[in-house]
Amino acid sequence: MAKKADRVLVTLACPDCKERTYHSERTSATTRDRLSLQKFCPRCRKHTEHRETRALRWPRALHGRP
Repeated sequence: MAKKADRVLVTLACPDCKERTYHSERTSATTRDRLSLQKFCPRCRKHTEHRETRALRWPRALHGRP
């Protein structure tokens, strides 16, 4: 059984409208290529292949940290 520390939280985005609608976990040690799943996009109102995107890098000001 995989440990929780081995899993990475990823964000899935629709390739048509680029909206980031879903989040999922994957194992970082065994899966090197990007994750892609067939999901329903509420903005496009159709099923599309959502692909893993890079994490957003938010400025520190938005998190309330100095």
